[in-house]
Amino acid sequence: MKKYQMFIGGEFVDAAGGATLETLEPWSGKAWASIPRGGSDDATRAVEVAHAALTGPWAGLSASARGALLRKLADLLAHAAGDLAEIEVRDNGKLLTEMRAQTGYLPEIYHYFAGLADKIEGRVPPVGRPGVFGYTRLEPVGVVLAITPWNSPLLLAAAKIAPALAAGCTVVHKPSEHSSASALEFARLVKEAGFPDGVFNVVTGLGNEVGASLVANPKVARISFTGGGGAGRAINQIAAARFARCDLELGGKSPNIVFDDADLEVAVNGAVSGIFAASGQSCIAGSRLLVQESIHDAFVERLLKIAGNAVVGEPMEAGTQIGPVTTAEQFSKVLEYIDIAKGEGAQCVLGGEKLDRPGWFVKPTIFTGVNNGMRIAREEVFGPILSIIKFKDEEDALRIANDTDFGLAAGVWTKDFGRAFRMSEKLQAGTVWVNSYRMLSVTMPFGGMKDSGTGRENGIDAIMANLEAKSVFLNHSAPVANPFVMKL
Repeated sequence: MKKYQMFIGGEFVDAAGGATLETLEPWSGKAWASIPRGGSDDATRAVEVAHAALTGPWAGLSASARGALLRKLADLLAHAAGDLAEIEVRDNGKLLTEMRAQTGYLPEIYHYFAGLADKIEGRVPPVGRPGVFGYTRLEPVGVVLAITPWNSPLLLAAAKIAPALAAGCTVVHKPSEHSSASALEFARLVKEAGFPDGVFNVVTGLGNEVGASLVANPKVARISFTGGGGAGRAINQIAAARFARCDLELGGKSPNIVFDDADLEVAVNGAVSGIFAASGQSCIAGSRLLVQESIHDAFVERLLKIAGNAVVGEPMEAGTQIGPVTTAEQFSKVLEYIDIAKGEGAQCVLGGEKLDRPGWFVKPTIFTGVNNGMRIAREEVFGPILSIIKFKDEEDALRIANDTDFGLAAGVWTKDFGRAFRMSEKLQAGTVWVNSYRMLSVTMPFGGMKDSGTGRENGIDAIMANLEAKSVFLNHSAPVANPFVMKL
């Protein structure tokens, strides 16, 4: 069994208390590796070395030099992408093809932010005072705590780590205890790239142990969290108590809306991709499928043929289309929601049960006859469960789609581009896809509205979140007036 160590201050170390956690293969339930079970001592040490690194060699590097380190890291990631993908599959059970796509995209993310590193510029605003020169400068906020979930480990981590390092911050990364192995392999590449010690650190363990200590540390200037709403709310409250910056990427109950003028074959594939391609374990999952009444029956018939014939199996195998649920806890939760939906009167037209085999496998499940008041339509399940809701017209679709506590993503399938623009403007979601779903780009900001979180990742927005604006007034010839009156 592979044994991993944490990465603190440029060294790989065991937890201070010596405890470890097993990490399990979701398709077998068997342990394949162990990771350190960190505690408060480990959290404190990681933050201390990250804080000290802010005034060490890292601070003396030019922005261009930071960019060069990020480019070297990107190149190392390109060479390691295949191995990293296999490690992530062993941790989270997602399809090897999907994880190869994700790890293969990592170099582009790091190259993008490497290019932005020396594009951080201040301004020279007109201050309106003769004899006074004013300018602004952008400075790193300090230590950034990046907390990531188990479903897309390195991809979601890159959205936090790359812009923070490009901005000149230092980072402490707390990955999920269910998927820490790839983060620790990534740390080896950071060390190989030549980043100064302490600039990047990885602390592993349970959220209520090491994670809570990291969040509460007063030397953490910014917290970037991706995960569940309950944990996000608790983190936000702790951060607010000490005025730390806090950006949250939380859950979703995203509507995937199909109008009667859509290309049905393409839309059916989009509906399948939206919920089953990642076994529903995605914050942007299109778990509410809104279908116009006039095409409902024909659409469901096509959907059942594709989803009903999907190959469920081991994610490492080339022919597998749907893998397992990642954790035993999530497996139980998904089965519980299937029972809830049946109890609410939803009609289970596909799946609705676990597979009789080792591991945490749930058959792809589709419910029809769902109304937007049911729990299955309002609460995030994070599993391969699709709820289909009928709608009458554009106004009705918008009413149903926006009637949710969440606002992360939405999909619209139509050939009417006037409708596409209208829907995109009125849908309360941070990302809207038209005639596509689950499409992301490092250049496009990503984040949610309402209970789906705060802040944006990717794009220029991401690097600005790691910077402080400082205003500087230089009086070179203005007379000193009454000292008891503010200079306005």
